[in-house]
Amino acid sequence: MRILVTGGAGFIASHIVDRLIAEQHEVCIVDNLSTGKQENINPAAIFYNLDIRSEHVLEVFEDFNPQIVIHHAAQISVAHSVSDPSLDASININGTINILDCCYKTGVRKIIYASSAAVYGYPEELPVEESAKLSPLSPYGLSKLTPEFYIQLYSNLHGLKYTILRYSNAYGERQDPRGEGGVISIFLDNLLTQKEIQIHGDGTQTRDFIYVKDIVNANIAALTKGENCIVNISTQTEISVKELFEMMCKILEIDASPKYMDERVGDIKYSSLSNRQARSILGWTSQFTLYQGLKETINYYQNICV
Repeated sequence: MRILVTGGAGFIASHIVDRLIAEQHEVCIVDNLSTGKQENINPAAIFYNLDIRSEHVLEVFEDFNPQIVIHHAAQISVAHSVSDPSLDASININGTINILDCCYKTGVRKIIYASSAAVYGYPEELPVEESAKLSPLSPYGLSKLTPEFYIQLYSNLHGLKYTILRYSNAYGERQDPRGEGGVISIFLDNLLTQKEIQIHGDGTQTRDFIYVKDIVNANIAALTKGENCIVNISTQTEISVKELFEMMCKILEIDASPKYMDERVGDIKYSSLSNRQARSILGWTSQFTLYQGLKETINYYQNICV
């Protein structure tokens, strides 16, 4: 198939591109390299250095004529969304509308959209089902949720098929610890460089971590399944931040102690997403335990640091 991937130079989407190329699909990447990296770009893919809000994106769609679009390009920093909500909305909402317009105008069959657990806000019960109340706590959460409604609207108006994937806390190779790096990439970077590790609160807060290779598998499944569905992509497993830190130290075979800081206002205490629908609709299950994913991730960063 001909598949266009937005944000294909970034952390998650570059892994998706690699898998698509390995499976002999024709792949086109649209990425402005604001956070994506040139070295992440698979040389077998066609690459356009373009912002998803650009009017020239339509020319790319017309030239490449994709059958499916996998949409990952986004502003992903919660902090930046709070400090500049207009820019956040411009990229995540207006950018997605531009991509949807291009899909409609060029006859794209389906869009797969990377959404986020941030759309839920404070969970009323765990694990969080897709039918749970949607109440984002940040402009970022809102700007990831709003495109979901636009995607469903374009489906109703124009027949564009979709699968919306709501990721829990992603981690893995190529995740940048700077900017809005996940807690795992930040911990790992600080542990490898012997910097202070800070944990906000008492460390009992929990998260549901999903390995990037599991996310890739979900996107591959969504190429042919999950028509007009919204599904969580998660391990449906909680681990506390304190336990996570201890597991990473064990794998690295080092003895380190974190510094506990004041709890951050607005942080969710406990988080876990149900993956029941992913299993039933996509036939997907996570293949990696957190320990396995951490070992692979840590090995990758140790090798590039040598």
